[in-house]
Amino acid sequence: MFDHRCLPEEISRILSARKPRRMGDHNGATGYRHAGVLLPLLEEEGIVKVLFTERTQRVEHHKGQISFPGGGVEKEDASIKETVLRETSEEIGLSVKDIEILGRIDDALTLASNYIIHPLVGWIMSMDGLTINRAEVKRVITAPLSLFYPLRSEKTRYAVTYEGVTYETPAFEYGEHVIWGATARVMENFMEIMADKLCLPQN
Repeated sequence: MFDHRCLPEEISRILSARKPRRMGDHNGATGYRHAGVLLPLLEEEGIVKVLFTERTQRVEHHKGQISFPGGGVEKEDASIKETVLRETSEEIGLSVKDIEILGRIDDALTLASNYIIHPLVGWIMSMDGLTINRAEVKRVITAPLSLFYPLRSEKTRYAVTYEGVTYETPAFEYGEHVIWGATARVMENFMEIMADKLCLPQN
């Protein structure tokens, strides 16, 4: 049986041994705003899962999309980690005491808005503080990590029409939800980093 207690330490070790690819105005990605997001992992009923949020129709960007907790970098934020923890607390109530940050993966560009996303991977140690900000988040969704395994996933490429524009994007189906765009590409990146270095749990 896979010992889930070892997983955060192993992920942290793998991420600390690589240099994430960064994007910025200096390397051609001009005119973009910056955002920090949390790729949150947790154990739920003996299964390793990924936590996502379904955004409301009231938010400024990415209305109705399946996203990670996170948001735009504010000038008072001292680091991407500070942005991620602040936004996660504002959206779903989890604070620094509930989250162990394990490391950083590669930056990504959004398709439907002009953002460079800086993703941090975190392990949710407690869900006791979960409080949904109903103005921003319709619901929290936890999907099994195994959904995203390269050889086991139902990943397909979709032509997704969003706000009148059609995007060709990788996507994952989970029940009634379609995880697409930058969120899907961040998950692909994480799994590519982990796949050949970590013995992933089978559930």
